[in-house]
Amino acid sequence: MEFTSHMDHALWQARAAAGRGETPVGAVVVGPDGRVLAADGNRVRELADPTAHAEMLAIRAAAATLGSERLTGCDLYVTLEPCPMCAGAISLARIRRLYYGAEDPKTGGVAHGARVFGHRQCHHVPEVYDGIGAGEAGALLRDFFATRRNGT
Repeated sequence: MEFTSHMDHALWQARAAAGRGETPVGAVVVGPDGRVLAADGNRVRELADPTAHAEMLAIRAAAATLGSERLTGCDLYVTLEPCPMCAGAISLARIRRLYYGAEDPKTGGVAHGARVFGHRQCHHVPEVYDGIGAGEAGALLRDFFATRRNGT
């Protein structure tokens, strides 16, 4: 099967999240057949739910679509390095591959901070590909937070 990146769809979800006043992070879960199973952007403020990260919402929706808590053979595209909570969920869901855009030195949980997949207690480690769409994902985040700092 030919590789098709779904990062553009994740970036679209991130832009939609920013439009709702949410931190612009988007995620897409793709099934083994290459079909998009679920996609969403952050909804933490909208849902008043600290766990409503894009990854968590997309994983929940994909699990519901498949009728299984295991997303074996599925891939996740996310615009920002997942936090430790989301990295834990990615492992528990048995995501096959994680593709992420911008790195997150402050609260990341994959290449920074907790490095969840590096712990021996982590029973499933996905293949990780970073830097996909990092320029656009990083610019979305920088612009979003600059606007908030400037009060515009």
